[in-house]
Order: sequence, then structure tokens, then C-alpha cells
Amino acid sequence: MKVEKFKVIEFIRQLILAVDKELDNFPKKDVEIKNRIRTSSYDLLELAYEANTVEDIELKKIQLTKMVSRVKIIDFLLNLSLDKALITQKKYYKLAARIDDIIKYTTGWLKSLK
Repeated sequence: MKVEKFKVIEFIRQLILAVDKELDNFPKKDVEIKNRIRTSSYDLLELAYEANTVEDIELKKIQLTKMVSRVKIIDFLLNLSLDKALITQKKYYKLAARIDDIIKYTTGWLKSLK
């Protein structure tokens, strides 16, 4: 289980780095979407560290559920960016692969608590 926790945090770290790199050329009129993706990514990291340090199992489950929700919001925003042609399919798939890893390990972490 400890491997999953740290693996999730590493995947989130990689997502943040990729978001900063891949979303560099957003048009000014759509900068709000970029900022939401970036902010949500940092919020996700914060939730992961909180879930990692919480001892109470029920609180940990709540944090992990929030993490899954936050990842889905990031995915939605990236998908919206793709629909609006703000990012290429290649960039979307690159970021979506990182998101899939985060969801997979977070849900695995959550299932291990049940």
C-alpha cells in the first residue's frame, strides 16, 4: 500500500510538470481554463499529501474520493481544451495518460482501505 501512495504523488508531480509545459501557449482569452487546470493539479497534490498523513480511515476515504473527483475535473477541463482546439490531440493524450495513472492508483489505494 505504501508504494501506491507515493506512486500517486509522483504521478501528480509528473502531471503538474506536464501541465506547465504542455499548456504554455494557451490563448489569452482562454487563460481561465489553463489556470483552472493548473490550480486543480496543485489542489490534487495537496489532497494526496493530506490523504497520506490522515490516520483515520474514514477521513482518508473522503480525501481519496475528493482526489478522484479533482482528477475528473482536470480531465474534463483538458477535454474542453481539446474540443476548443486549445491543445492538440497529442498533448491531450499525453496528459490523459497521466490522469489515467492517477485514477488507477488512487482507486486502488481507496479499495485497499475497504
